[in-house]
Amino acid sequence: MTSFPEPPAGILEGQVHRYALRVFYEDTDAGGVVYHANYLRWFERARSDILELLGIDQRAALDTGVGGYTVSEVTIRYLAPARLGDAVMIETRAEAIGRASCVMLQSAWRKDTRLCEARLRLGFIGPDGRPRRQPDAWRQAFAALVPPSGDVSPSGR
Repeated sequence: MTSFPEPPAGILEGQVHRYALRVFYEDTDAGGVVYHANYLRWFERARSDILELLGIDQRAALDTGVGGYTVSEVTIRYLAPARLGDAVMIETRAEAIGRASCVMLQSAWRKDTRLCEARLRLGFIGPDGRPRRQPDAWRQAFAALVPPSGDVSPSGR
C-alpha cells in the first residue's frame, strides 16, 4: 500500500489560529475570481480545524448526542478578490465565549492584503436543534483563545 498523507492542518499561535489553503479552479468563477460563498466554506474549515487542534472531537460529540456548533449570525465584508492559484491564509480569533455561544472573527489574507473579514456568532445546539450549554471543557479550551482585554480586531495585523 502507498503512503497516505495527512490532510492540511492549521496552527495555533497564541490566541490566533492560522489555516493555509490554495485557491483551486473549483473555488472560482469563469474569470478565475473566488466565488463569494467560498470564503464561508474556508472559514468553516478553519473553525473545524481549531476544534481538532483543541482536542475536541466533533464527530464523537455528534455521535454521542453531545451536540455541536452552528452559525446563528454572520456579518461579512469582501475587500479584495482572491484569484485562481493564490495562497490564502485564514486567521481566526475568538472575541467572546458565552455559556451557549461564542463569537469568532475571521479574515482571509493573501500575503499582506486582507481579502475578506467576517464576524460570526456560533450557537451550541443539541441533536434536537435547540440551544444548550457548551461542554465545560470546550468553553475552557475556547476561553484560552480570548484576549484578556477582550480587545480583538478583525484585521488582526
